[in-house]
Amino acid sequence: MSSTDFFIILPGSPGLSVLIWLLLAIVMLYLARCPAHGAIRSLSRIIRSGMRLASRSVALAEKRLAYRNRQVLLAAGRESVERLIEREFYRVDAVVKRDLSGYPAIQRALADQITHIDEDYIESAELPPPPPTWVDAVEAIAKIPPTGDATVTNILKEIHKTGVKQYKGAMEEYRKSMGVRHTLLKKMMPYWRKLTQTLDQVGKTINGLQERSTVIDSRMEQYEKIRAQADEAERTLSSSAMTQFVISGFVLLIAIGGAIINFNLIALPMSEMVGGGSYIGQFKTSNVAALVIILVEVAMGLYLMESLRITKLFPIIGSMDDKMRVRMIWTTFSILLVLAGVESALAFMRDRIAADMQALRQSLAALEAVQPVSSWIPTVGQMVMGFILPFALTFVAIPLESFVNSSRTVMGIALAGLLRWIAFLLRLVGNVADYSGELMVNIYDLLIFPPLWVEKLVHDRGQQAKINPQEETT
Repeated sequence: MSSTDFFIILPGSPGLSVLIWLLLAIVMLYLARCPAHGAIRSLSRIIRSGMRLASRSVALAEKRLAYRNRQVLLAAGRESVERLIEREFYRVDAVVKRDLSGYPAIQRALADQITHIDEDYIESAELPPPPPTWVDAVEAIAKIPPTGDATVTNILKEIHKTGVKQYKGAMEEYRKSMGVRHTLLKKMMPYWRKLTQTLDQVGKTINGLQERSTVIDSRMEQYEKIRAQADEAERTLSSSAMTQFVISGFVLLIAIGGAIINFNLIALPMSEMVGGGSYIGQFKTSNVAALVIILVEVAMGLYLMESLRITKLFPIIGSMDDKMRVRMIWTTFSILLVLAGVESALAFMRDRIAADMQALRQSLAALEAVQPVSSWIPTVGQMVMGFILPFALTFVAIPLESFVNSSRTVMGIALAGLLRWIAFLLRLVGNVADYSGELMVNIYDLLIFPPLWVEKLVHDRGQQAKINPQEETT
């Protein structure tokens, strides 16, 4: 007896048997209508309540994360602005020590120059020539009426000659005095130029201090907004963090490209040094050694930047005393210099090895050996690259610090957005479950609509019967 025969109530009439089973199912569903509705609604409410509870929990976690992100962002922004303000104060201090510390000397120089100019000006003043003493005599003689006497005429001619001679002498003296005056005025020019240069220098210093003070005022205003935890400051810092994240990430990609080139430059000669047939796990020992050299160079670059106080990834290095810090600077720089020399030598070895391998391939292929082009340019280029790349990788510390600092903010914002979406999806699932329960109840009633229709007819007749006796009574 198969399972199909078990459901055949009337042998030979499967359609009638199916109809009987359908009627029995409808009757059973009609009898179980209320408990089924309750079970469906309870299930939908359980799912909705669970989803809403989970959504509320995720929303609370998102709020706590957003609050933490805000505090971290404001703290990072406050630290950054403090560093900028500190740097501006250092610059102002340097300007004051460099320029304004010599202000008393400048003042004395200005006073001396002004004194020289004043003395020369007084000496160069134009003095009126003294009135000649013979003018009165000429005027008295000029008043003598002409008599036609030859003696008088000769006397007047002599007087005329004497007057002309005196005139020429006076003009010569006047020209000499004007020459001396012009010489004194000419001597004033260097003092004027020095005075002008000194005043220009003082003016530039004052203008520089004014510009620095304007920058400090702007930074202080930004700092006050951050301390007040203003929304504007948070938006500005978020935008700045996004920008720093993108820019530093791009620079790090460039640095990774440089590291890959550096790796390929020293991997081949390292295989000759440590053996090309040895492995560490699944990796060649030569590749691991080349990678270790590059990582050591990056680490030395980080330490060097920390010692120079350009970055602040390791506060313990920055807090060292100056003597120890200077020692660390020279130590890391010496190691970098040695590694750069090693890489340069490896680059030279790589060129020689490549040439030997090329000659070996040609000899194995029984080809006529092609005379290589004798040129030191590729070799020197590789050696220069091998020497420069370690120092270039030193500056990776700067974008790395920006990337680390900005990634905290960016990842926090991204995680908060993800939690917000999860909370929304959980609430959406709860609402969908609630409405799905109502839909299942309606579908359930649709399956048993015949008995429901009969029940409605009976109920309507019962209501009509209750209404009719009341109408007959009225």
